[in-house]
Amino acid sequence: MLMMNISVKSVHFHADAKLVDYVQQKLERLNRYFDRTVEAEVHLKLQDIGSQVHEKIAEVKIHVPGGWMIDKRSGKTFEAAITASTDALKRQLIRHKERTGERRSEFKEERFSPREDVE
Repeated sequence: MLMMNISVKSVHFHADAKLVDYVQQKLERLNRYFDRTVEAEVHLKLQDIGSQVHEKIAEVKIHVPGGWMIDKRSGKTFEAAITASTDALKRQLIRHKERTGERRSEFKEERFSPREDVE
């Protein structure tokens, strides 16, 4: 199993080690569903809503062979936003794995099927 390179960036605040560890643990668990993820970028932001409490935003990008998967969630805490984001990315990874698996099996069937036009 490959280790995913995870980059956590915080905007307008300093993320403590506990939050960064939480993010890394949640993203490492995604390797269970698709083991070819190469890297992940996480941007943690505070959204200013006037004089109200700040909304926490987590934007997660995962690089897989063939492109990027991106999810952006907000919540009352960064932990809630990260959990929602990883749940959505889990579904995307499972769907991506099913699609790439289907393409491979179709290719194998085409490649190794006996030719019918041979006499």
